[in-house]
Amino acid sequence: MPRWVWLVLAVLALLLALDRAFPPRVPGRDAPHALLIVARDGTPLRAFPDRDHVWRHPVTLAEVSPRYLEALEAYEDGWFRWHPGVNPLALARAAWQWARHGHIVSGGSTLTMQVARILEPMPKTIPGKLKQILRALQLEAHYSKDDILGIYVNYAPMGGVLEGVEAASRAYLGKPARLLSHADAALLTVLPQAPSRLRPDRQPERARQARDKVLQRMAGMWPDADIRDALQEPVVAQTVRDPLLAPLLAERLRKEAAGRQRIDTSLDAQAQQTVELLLTHRLGALPPRVSMAALVVDNETLEVRAYAGSADFADSDRFAHVDMVRASRSPGSTLKPFLYGLALDEGLIHSESLLGDVPQSFGGYQPGNFQQSFHGPVSVSEALVKSLNVPAVEVLERLDPKRFVAALRRGGLKLDFSKGESPNLSVILGGAGTSLEQLVGAYTAFARQGIAGKPRYTPDAPRVEQRMLSEGAAFIIRDILESGGPVGRAVEAGSGIRRGVAWKTGTSFGFRDAWAIGVSDRLTVGVWVGRPDGTPNPGFFGANIAAPLLVDIFSALDQQPAVTRTPPSSVSQQKVCWPLGGRYDPDEDGLCHRQALAWLLNDTAPPTFPDRLRGGEVRYSYQVDAASGLRVTPACSERPRRQVEAVRWPAALEPWLGAELRRKALPPAWNPQCRQQAEPEAGLRISGITDGEVIKRVRADQEPVVRLEVRGQRGQVYWLLNGKLVAHRPASLPLIQRLSETGRMDVTVMDEHGRFDKVSFSVR
Repeated sequence: MPRWVWLVLAVLALLLALDRAFPPRVPGRDAPHALLIVARDGTPLRAFPDRDHVWRHPVTLAEVSPRYLEALEAYEDGWFRWHPGVNPLALARAAWQWARHGHIVSGGSTLTMQVARILEPMPKTIPGKLKQILRALQLEAHYSKDDILGIYVNYAPMGGVLEGVEAASRAYLGKPARLLSHADAALLTVLPQAPSRLRPDRQPERARQARDKVLQRMAGMWPDADIRDALQEPVVAQTVRDPLLAPLLAERLRKEAAGRQRIDTSLDAQAQQTVELLLTHRLGALPPRVSMAALVVDNETLEVRAYAGSADFADSDRFAHVDMVRASRSPGSTLKPFLYGLALDEGLIHSESLLGDVPQSFGGYQPGNFQQSFHGPVSVSEALVKSLNVPAVEVLERLDPKRFVAALRRGGLKLDFSKGESPNLSVILGGAGTSLEQLVGAYTAFARQGIAGKPRYTPDAPRVEQRMLSEGAAFIIRDILESGGPVGRAVEAGSGIRRGVAWKTGTSFGFRDAWAIGVSDRLTVGVWVGRPDGTPNPGFFGANIAAPLLVDIFSALDQQPAVTRTPPSSVSQQKVCWPLGGRYDPDEDGLCHRQALAWLLNDTAPPTFPDRLRGGEVRYSYQVDAASGLRVTPACSERPRRQVEAVRWPAALEPWLGAELRRKALPPAWNPQCRQQAEPEAGLRISGITDGEVIKRVRADQEPVVRLEVRGQRGQVYWLLNGKLVAHRPASLPLIQRLSETGRMDVTVMDEHGRFDKVSFSVR
């Protein structure tokens, strides 16, 4: 074999060995890299620089305007698609010009050579140029033309800390690279030639002159009219700023990035900006150190559209870096919809079941309402809409706290308890912890036929769904939260219901957390307001602090027209009766003291819960004198009598019955001949004031004071004034009450066995 063949083979072997020993430095997984977090439309949310503090927004060639790629190849390297990495003619021309003029007149570098210099900076000397040529040949041997062009598009210097066409387009022009105009494409094509000297935000005139050279070079490739229009455009660049939307979510995703250069999120950039502006707008009305958080989830996809973990990321005094979307806090009353929904599924209640909002003791636990007032007999719908505490505890006692917590966990809502604690009745009033993220995910069940889901932050995140409630229970609870249920609307069974926002507020103990969660057909939105350090904010209720922000978010983001919903087949409407709680039966009209239109689940109308204070049958009978209608017994009257069938209200509710209901619910007065018979409520009497008494104020600035005592009881008693609890104390202690208002006053005293006495008087 000729020597020259051996020589060629030896050279090739040497080049191959050198290639393997010194491969081109192409960016890989382990290379320093910047990280870009983008919204669903590609808008940068936040960018994290690499170790050299360089900003880079990675894109593919398909995500870049064809105009830019056309201008880049035409202006920088017209033979890019044909040469092997080096253009000998261009190098020869550059060398001859350098020899003739003594300085560089035109460069001979190809795009591949420029990529080689970007990846591995080299001195502008002859040895440096030779090394650049060799690296260019290596790149061409290992990668396709599009691969090489992709490196240039992402790593070309664009001035300052910006690299790549996408970063430059976003920073200078405020648009993605796929939307570049002819003038924009020409500007960003020439910028890498002298990034500092041609920066459009600092040197707009120089940048315009360089841009126009590119535009003129494109004659014959672009339409003449487009070039003329582009030449007329001024160079206007915005101030370079780091993107800063959803900063806390970006921080969260960055920790999960695992070497990625770009994370596409499900966020809607416009919705995110709107939510952040709404939070910022409310800052002026909040005390120092109070923060806010909001989360918006698309019900259909479970994708998060907006995420605000703090009120203002720039305000360290408001704990800006504490992400309150994820923080575990007391949920207040926001768990009540799930309680009533699960009780519906268990067949314990229907939408208008009779509950008691009265002072009660549950094994020593004595819950009250925030305003310390009570409403007496209430329905499930009223108890949920008014967020009454005692009825919720009563239902939870029947359901069992442990079963309730377990059911929530199966539905994806995990409650946090302090070490050593277990679920108890306080859990329904906020006696556990959970996060805004989990609450919003759970509330999606009311718009998704009872199926809750975990919020998704990226399009590729798995769908995690669990059934929280049956479809029927979810429908009923959502209807109650939207409109208060069927009572008063007289909606016929099976008719459509206008879409609205079903919402619930919550306030944790000590006013530490104010919540509002809302559900529409399209979105589920959650809002939290409070201090991340847990300091109380007296007067901060979910209704007056969080709910207005919730309304504003829905008004801004959910503009869908009203639609109708039809109840599922498991839901029907029927009349029910109090106090028994079952369906209305015309044959027992006398036992129906109050009618209500109720949602029934699975055609089930469960009776009212058993009386906690008084045993015996709910149904009973008594005798009355046939002529007078007064109550008698065979032992005290021999006159003609008739039998009356009756039903008892729960003993704890009898003091709250109005005059009309009392007439229906309680037996008539005893016949004078039978006055020695004991009345069911006898044994407890108020002294110190008489029924119907009128108290006059001597002077306008002097409030009268009454001293009330109770007779017939030695234990604890409850004193109520106009339905509001004013004292709970031993019966031996008098109640001294200052009467600051005028008008009718109702004073009720009640013991723990349901016995009571009531007097009414007036203050004038």
